[in-house]
Amino acid sequence: MSAISVGQAIVLGAVEGVTEFLPVSSTGHLKIVEGLMGIPVDDDSVVGFSAVIQVGAIAAVLVYFFKDIVRIVSAWLRGMRDKEERYHHDYQFAWWVICATIPIVVVGLAAKPLIEGPLASLWVVAGSLIVGSGVMWAADRMGRHKRGEDDTSFKDAMLVGSSQILALLFPGFSRSGATMSTALMLDLDRVAATRLSFFLGIPALTGAGIYELKDALGTGTAALPLAVGTLVSFVVAYASIAWLLKYVAKHSFNAFVIYRIVVGLLLFGLLGAGVVSS
Repeated sequence: MSAISVGQAIVLGAVEGVTEFLPVSSTGHLKIVEGLMGIPVDDDSVVGFSAVIQVGAIAAVLVYFFKDIVRIVSAWLRGMRDKEERYHHDYQFAWWVICATIPIVVVGLAAKPLIEGPLASLWVVAGSLIVGSGVMWAADRMGRHKRGEDDTSFKDAMLVGSSQILALLFPGFSRSGATMSTALMLDLDRVAATRLSFFLGIPALTGAGIYELKDALGTGTAALPLAVGTLVSFVVAYASIAWLLKYVAKHSFNAFVIYRIVVGLLLFGLLGAGVVSS
């Protein structure tokens, strides 16, 4: 029997699509919703399902930023053949994304038992939501927002890419929140920080989804719920990306900080009252 039904897959796909790129923690929200629906958050098939439907959200990024991705990949391919092209920012940026993905891959493989075991607890999610809110608030205040996307460097990419480890180890911290906060601390403006977070998420999240696919299919999750959840995730994520880029161009991250704190405190209350299981 599948651990997740088609109806549940629709709900989880929508949650994934809305929250994957907002700095509110998609993993945390998925675990909360799974807990409220009585789905075991530490079940192997459930963990695999959550990773696979992320591919739908990543597909939305690929479609939304298709022209940018083609430009960057084309520059990378040209640079592989022509030394003169290697001074182009897009060529260098492609390598930065590749290099910046290595830390999260290494930690993800090494710490897999912890990530899918003790660290999958909803208590960890609740705490990480609140702690991550403090980090985001401080980063938004400390950052001078004076650097654009063309001003990014290899150091920026490595620091922002490595910050994804926080979300990997502490579900609820938020991959987007960690990367955006780090970028803001490096004085990138909010739009540049958000776009960098998107590009760095493509290889990391796609790799995670592909890696977990065999486990998701081999431990009880049927193909239909996976397909439905991934499709819903794609549609909702596309709309979420478009909204977020418009929002950060004119607003601070205060609304996300407040929301995360409220959700974290509410989750602590639900866990303490025994309404949801950790």
